[in-house]
Amino acid sequence: MDRREAMLREMNLYPLWVRRDLPAPQAAEVEAPAPLERVAAVEAAAALPQTYEAVPAPAAVNEVTTDSAMQEETGSAEAVTEEAGDETVPPDLFAAPHDEDDWTGMTFREHGEGEDTLRAFQRKVAAGPLAGVDWPELKQKVHDCQLCALRAGCTQTVFGVGDQQADWLFVGEGPGEEEDAEGEPFVGESGRLLDNMLIAIGLRRNANAYITNVVKCRPPENRPPHLGEIAACLPYLKRQIGLLKPRLIVVMGKTAATALLDSDATLATLRGRVYDYAGIPLIVTYHPAYLLRKPTEKARVWEDLRLAVETINAL
Repeated sequence: MDRREAMLREMNLYPLWVRRDLPAPQAAEVEAPAPLERVAAVEAAAALPQTYEAVPAPAAVNEVTTDSAMQEETGSAEAVTEEAGDETVPPDLFAAPHDEDDWTGMTFREHGEGEDTLRAFQRKVAAGPLAGVDWPELKQKVHDCQLCALRAGCTQTVFGVGDQQADWLFVGEGPGEEEDAEGEPFVGESGRLLDNMLIAIGLRRNANAYITNVVKCRPPENRPPHLGEIAACLPYLKRQIGLLKPRLIVVMGKTAATALLDSDATLATLRGRVYDYAGIPLIVTYHPAYLLRKPTEKARVWEDLRLAVETINAL
């Protein structure tokens, strides 16, 4: 058994899912991505296959929702981050001043739903004075950030890990307990699953992929991040994208998807298509923590990863 087959078995993705009345896929359909040349983001967007529906994201700011892994299909009020957790911290624990339109201590569902709410919140997310900031300075700014109450309650910030010139960027929701302790995104059981997902398509976290989260500090009790917390952290993620200049972004989970796309659609609706984020192809899939709770969805994640490989190979 070769290493790739072993990884697929570990992810419960072997044998491949083939209907009995259809022929098995050819080996070429599941090959890992070939070596790629780096191209400008604008050229990458122009080269997207016309068969895909490119959905533009706003150039200035993007709205977010706080749904997490367990809400991805059902829309349930239950929530988990990279580790399980479903408690919500009351808004009064946050020091930022509140007015009738200030949602610093509120989850999206606590405030209400709908496109009007999303667009109103979108206007509140400022890009911040980060233009020209390089990797070391950006990491220090994240470490020193006091824009929300999360920094005071976490052990350390979780900036990101991987190749800072990688073609692939993977974005999750926020750190859990183990991530907070180690200072690295996606460790523990969900991290091992993500590593297996990467290996299955020929990637490694410290070689040719970069991994980060929307929120850089662990929310209390691993609850979903509040809107104000996401708004405070989103400029850091935007600057990471600007520095990295990835050829492809893979967002994992509803929070990450709605942080970068102009849509509050369910994750089940968003996945399976190629979107455009500031000239970069973007693909949506399930969060590894969700797969740990619902392993039957691993087949859909494999479909998303194959779409990602096809997309980046077509650039």
